[in-house]
Amino acid sequence: MHFGAAVPTVDIGALSGEDFLLDVREDDEWNAGHAAEALHIPMSAFVERYGELTEAAPQDGRVNVVCRSGARSAQVAMYLRQQGIDAVNVEGGMRAWETAGRPLVDEKGGPGFVA
Repeated sequence: MHFGAAVPTVDIGALSGEDFLLDVREDDEWNAGHAAEALHIPMSAFVERYGELTEAAPQDGRVNVVCRSGARSAQVAMYLRQQGIDAVNVEGGMRAWETAGRPLVDEKGGPGFVA
C-alpha cells in the first residue's frame, strides 16, 4: 500500500533491533502478538497519549510506525511528520513482520501472532 511521497516508507528488512518502533494497532491486536521492543500507542488513543511518544522516542532518531498492514500507520506517520518528527511507515505492517520471520510475543511474553 502506497501513500505517495508525503509518507516515506521503510521495508522490514531495513529495520534492526536498534530502530525505534511505534505500534499503533488496537489493544486486542497488540495482545495477540507484537515486537517486544515496540512502544504501543493505539491509533484510537494517539492524540491524547502523544506525550508518551515524545518521551520515549529518540530525540534525533527516526520513528518507524507500524500497524497490521500499513494503512493506519501511514496516517500516524503523516501526522508525526506534520509535527516535525522524522517518521516513516513500515511497509506491509506487522503482516510483513510476521512473514519475514521476525519474532512476535503475546501479552504474556509467549509466542505471538498477527491478529
